[in-house]
Amino acid sequence: MIEIPKNIYEEMISYVRSKLPNEACGILAGTDNCVKRIYKMRNVDESPESYLMDPHEQIRVMKDIRENDMKMLAIFHSHPYTPARPSEKDINMAFYDDVHYIIISFMTNIPDVKAFKIIEKTTTMEKIIIKD
Repeated sequence: MIEIPKNIYEEMISYVRSKLPNEACGILAGTDNCVKRIYKMRNVDESPESYLMDPHEQIRVMKDIRENDMKMLAIFHSHPYTPARPSEKDINMAFYDDVHYIIISFMTNIPDVKAFKIIEKTTTMEKIIIKD
């Protein structure tokens, strides 16, 4: 389960929508499975089918997360044309057992947002709670 404040949830949706037709990505950080901050990352792939976070930007963000006594809670990215479920590449690139992987699909006009844990290539859907 991951808890996301409504304003951060809406900011995440707005950000990934603004990057269509390409995939967009970012990091959610906080404490105790409650998101406190969003980090909108640059997709260096600039592709509608894949994403890769800028490594220098990732280092800066991870340092900021640590300095603010938070943890990385989720990695989010969009699927412009495919369902909100991890692709084979998503599963193979899931290196963090302790974070949620959030996928936002734009197959329809209404974004479909789902969270997953991916551990040893096994995916489990997780609940997202949007807090006012």
